Amino acid sequence: MKALIFDVDGVIAETEEAHREAFNLAFAEAGLEIEWNQSLYRRLLWVTGGKERIAHYLYHCPECPKLLEASIAQLHQRKTEIYNQLVAQGRVPFRPGVLRLWQEAREAGLRLGIATTTSLPNVLALLAQAGPGAEGWFEVIVAGDMVAAKKPAPDVYQQALRRLGLSPQEAIAFEDSHNGLVAAQRAGLPVLITPSFYTDDQRFEGALAVVEHLGEPDKPAQVLWGPDKGPVVVTPALLQTWLQVGVG
Repeated sequence: MKALIFDVDGVIAETEEAHREAFNLAFAEAGLEIEWNQSLYRRLLWVTGGKERIAHYLYHCPECPKLLEASIAQLHQRKTEIYNQLVAQGRVPFRPGVLRLWQEAREAGLRLGIATTTSLPNVLALLAQAGPGAEGWFEVIVAGDMVAAKKPAPDVYQQALRRLGLSPQEAIAFEDSHNGLVAAQRAGLPVLITPSFYTDDQRFEGALAVVEHLGEPDKPAQVLWGPDKGPVVVTPALLQTWLQVGVG
């Protein structure tokens, strides 16, 4: 194990409620009578990518205006600006164990990467919460618009591995969704799942383990499925042990 590669939305932080709020505010600003509630947004999250999600919704909404691709891109850009404002206000804290594991991984000489469907500005806004220089902790950051196809296609993970110069067996992917799991698996990576608010009803066949969150010493995580009954705090040493069990 030489590297840890993280998805962003739902893994690093419970971002999706802020994304949903930002979509709705952007719709309202644009004069569109569209509001995505939690139930609808849970279904829409099966469509990866914000622009793709808007286009999918409008296509299947008979009473909605049929916007041109450029207008959808402009609407999504405004949504991104609103989302980043919400992040800057402290509305999207990191999930338990994320910052701790990053620190422990760096101390252990492990390399860090990000492979996500979200846009690069969203990634950087979230990482800024970890303090000055946090972006530099990550040797590679591959965002959705940097590749030809978004998850569940394996493109972001394949590019991250190429840039790291590693084989899939030398890294672990951290995901929260079925689409993310499939993307990482197609790239050949073992995958640790930490389900999020919007993905806790999804199936994760073939994951290395499914854990409530990454855990803190005073807040260990329940193992929902995996080689350990838990509760656990996910550390580099534990990940190495689970990898060996998985391979065995």
